[in-house]
Amino acid sequence: MSMDLKSVWEAMEECQRIGLTRSIGVSNFSQHMLEKLLLTATVPPAVNQVEMNVAWQQSSLREYCKEKGIHVTAYSPLGGSGGPLAGNQMLGTELIRKMAKSRGKTAAQACIGVSLVVKSLRKEMLKENLQIFGWELCDDECKIISQFPPHKRLNLNKMLSVEGKLSLDLSDYEFP
Repeated sequence: MSMDLKSVWEAMEECQRIGLTRSIGVSNFSQHMLEKLLLTATVPPAVNQVEMNVAWQQSSLREYCKEKGIHVTAYSPLGGSGGPLAGNQMLGTELIRKMAKSRGKTAAQACIGVSLVVKSLRKEMLKENLQIFGWELCDDECKIISQFPPHKRLNLNKMLSVEGKLSLDLSDYEFP
């Protein structure tokens, strides 16, 4: 069963028009999905929230969104769990640690380069999250990070139905 994207988006536009929300956006939309949406939308999405981190930088999607005026915000900005550069493995790379140390920041803070959704229940992590403002990596450091090889893992269990049939259109995903 597929979602009627046009009708759903029209309803969201109506919610914005009557003042129930200031902005409307999407989550996990690929460039292909955004192109389909923009064919009929009268109000483009204000934001597209996607998984994005050093190991999965989504460069082409970010560029497309920039061209269309769609803000991109990241979830799993530290790489989530699993994968070759995820979580502690990514933060433990010598390059990241050196960049962070040169700025008096943590490896996690050095890996965050976009708007993001943070989550933590630990007081020290909440405090660290607030110390991200007022500094940035230099252009050379950003260029080095942009050259990290992409590593995106897909959880096939989430894409398969109980009967073992593919329940996701893979054309909506970008692969390196």
